[in-house]
Amino acid sequence: MWAVVNADTDEPLEPPSEFIIKVQDINDNPPQFIEGPYRASVPEMSAVGTPVTRVTATDADDPVYGNSAKLIYSILEGQPYFSVDPNSATIKIALHGMDREMREEYLVVIQAKDMGGHSGGLSGTTTVTVTLTDINDNPPKFSKSLYEFTIPEDLPIGKMGGKVKANDRDIGDNAKSTYNIIEGDDQGMFEIITDSQTQEGILRLKKPLDYETRRAYTLKVEATNVRSEPGSGGPFRDTATVKIVVDDSDEPPIFSKPVYSLEVNENAPINTVIGMVAARDPDSTGSQVRYFIDRHTDMERQFNINADDGKITLAKPLDRETDMWHNITVTAMEISRAIVAIRVMDINDNAPEFANEYEAFLCENGKPGQVIQTVSAVDKDDPVQGHSFNYRLVPEMLNNPNFTIKKNPDNSISVVAKHDAFRRQKQEMYFLPIIVTDNGNPPMSSTNTLTIRVCGCSSDGTVLSCNVEAYVLPIGLSMGALIAILACIILLLVIVVLFVTLRRHKNEPLIIKDDEDVRENIIRYDDEGGGEEDTEAFDIATLQNPDGINGYLPRKDIKPDLQFMPRAGQHSGPNGVDVDEFINVRLHEADNDPTAPPYDSIQIYGYEGRGSIAGSLSSLETASSDSDQNYDYLREWGPRFRRLGELYSVGERDL
Repeated sequence: MWAVVNADTDEPLEPPSEFIIKVQDINDNPPQFIEGPYRASVPEMSAVGTPVTRVTATDADDPVYGNSAKLIYSILEGQPYFSVDPNSATIKIALHGMDREMREEYLVVIQAKDMGGHSGGLSGTTTVTVTLTDINDNPPKFSKSLYEFTIPEDLPIGKMGGKVKANDRDIGDNAKSTYNIIEGDDQGMFEIITDSQTQEGILRLKKPLDYETRRAYTLKVEATNVRSEPGSGGPFRDTATVKIVVDDSDEPPIFSKPVYSLEVNENAPINTVIGMVAARDPDSTGSQVRYFIDRHTDMERQFNINADDGKITLAKPLDRETDMWHNITVTAMEISRAIVAIRVMDINDNAPEFANEYEAFLCENGKPGQVIQTVSAVDKDDPVQGHSFNYRLVPEMLNNPNFTIKKNPDNSISVVAKHDAFRRQKQEMYFLPIIVTDNGNPPMSSTNTLTIRVCGCSSDGTVLSCNVEAYVLPIGLSMGALIAILACIILLLVIVVLFVTLRRHKNEPLIIKDDEDVRENIIRYDDEGGGEEDTEAFDIATLQNPDGINGYLPRKDIKPDLQFMPRAGQHSGPNGVDVDEFINVRLHEADNDPTAPPYDSIQIYGYEGRGSIAGSLSSLETASSDSDQNYDYLREWGPRFRRLGELYSVGERDL
């Protein structure tokens, strides 16, 4: 809508006007085959004009305006086999007699062009893969017209005597054929079957051959297709001739039946006649036949046979539960064999019992009526009417306050808890004896005990632990885990003790013991002190050697690797020494001394102090030499100083 308004007052000066703008389409979009490429199939030998498939192209241009969206279809590749309708895009058969056996697949290229197919129009293409499907248009054909086979007269019944093959160029079900004997087998001696894998005809013996009766057979075999096409007049067929020559053999005695089935009760007495077998010699001589049991099939020698008349008797007692069937082989004199299957009849001589070694688990937090265990029974006997078991608790457990049993439809029972007051501390395990009785005649029964363990469970019923000792353990830790933790703690304690012991040995001072290096570190003070209030009784200056205050006294407890510069002595007045400063200085010197060992060492002071009536006992750092000293007075000090006097006396004599 458009309107003219006053710019100052915003009032319309004329009524609104409506304008319609129409965008005119141009041909700017080519046709497109959205669903391409295509695949299609058509039966072989289809008539000309048979539709194969239909393709569809779309054009985004306006189909109303002009010819921009008017499409025309044409075939670019695929002639002369196929054609396409220009308007409907239907692809059709264009050539008669297209045979799949000659060529099975074709590629067709279809073009769609807009503007009605005129020049200047846009186009698009797609491909269509056309496959010819098979029809039954080829008959089966034998590879030979005459087959010859030689078959021994003692060939077992059902065994193969030869093979024939009819080939078919078709595929799948169209190539399948069946074989039949249509002539030459009036007595029904042979049969022919089809091998589903190879499509061969297998010629088998249906009745025993006898060289003395007939020595050759000529058969006519026909192969017929399984499927046929409508209007073809029936399935395709082909025939061939099969000539069979019977080969003479030394024939063994022939049993009257290939398999004998006999029955005997398991409680039959010894020498009971179970049954009889019979064989004859087919040869013209008609020799007498004698019978034997192949002991490889009767290792336990359970049966005997009369060699003259073929009567089979019982040699040892039978037990159906041990062996239900006895398959023995009876041999005639001419090595003719027959299988005798003896079935042992069942009597009810076994009691039912639990199917498994059941062990049930009951949660402490379970609910009354909870099914603890489903129990079923088995019976070695095999009654004709099937098994039916009756379950009941032993008489002394009929009023069991803890558990009861409930019969299920499937010939089993469910053991149910009566209350929820089960605790491992009270009783960890319960034994529930159950009597199981079968339905035999006479009925057999047995008592089986179900073991029920009381366990600790999670909230969802998962069993966590069934041991009483596990109840007092922390949740999540088993006894094995606690033992492992305790072993680790003990191992750590042993390591700590060894470490401390080694450090203690390592920190022992290495004191050099040398007979030639004798020192006396005796410090004697004749001032006894006046207690805590006596601040004038002790003077730290007495610890300082006034004779070596500016000198350097080397340490003799270790041999220094580096020559360290002498430390300057501290000057202090006789009564004004700062003890704290003195100790800090000595500590600083010891920490910065590279010759100091890492272990504790004895600090040696050569000065013994002054003012003592007895004087100094040490000769270290004195002005006089050892030769000027007389140490005889040491002997007068008593036995404690005798050794010291001897040492110094020895030194004087050495000088």
